[in-house]
Amino acid sequence: MADCELCGAMKVSVRHVKMGKAEVAACARCSEKMNLGPKETAPGLARAQSMNARPAHLTPYSAKGKKGKDIMLKSTLELVDDYALRITAARKAKGWNQATLGKRMAETVNIIKSTESGKRPTDSVLKKFERVLSITLYEASTPSQTQRVDTSTGRGMTLGDYLDDLR
Repeated sequence: MADCELCGAMKVSVRHVKMGKAEVAACARCSEKMNLGPKETAPGLARAQSMNARPAHLTPYSAKGKKGKDIMLKSTLELVDDYALRITAARKAKGWNQATLGKRMAETVNIIKSTESGKRPTDSVLKKFERVLSITLYEASTPSQTQRVDTSTGRGMTLGDYLDDLR
């Protein structure tokens, strides 16, 4: 038997329940009135949590105890250079202003403005742009071309050659 921290009832049975971010001792009447009982987890959240709770042998770097994504599984798609222009053009083609696009994407106007000015947003925001505007912002990556500066047929200067020149 204890005192209810909400209504002040003395010597009643209490349960420790969450109220906001705090844990309080509440009597059954207060718990029922304020709906402080155990809450169900939202279906989408429960599914996401169960997907994250994979067995240790399936997670990357589990043997070494490191967390994070396996960089070797990186996709071959990369963001196009003119993504800001594509987003702006697609938005104007639909006749939307930045506030309308932000509402349709569930993002703030500041994110829309900064992206259209050339600041790169997160990958999830880029995916939203693709979905809402029906555009593609990722293309297959192409290997960069490398070229030798010295095109002579010699082997080039080594550290030993440099030291010989100094003597």
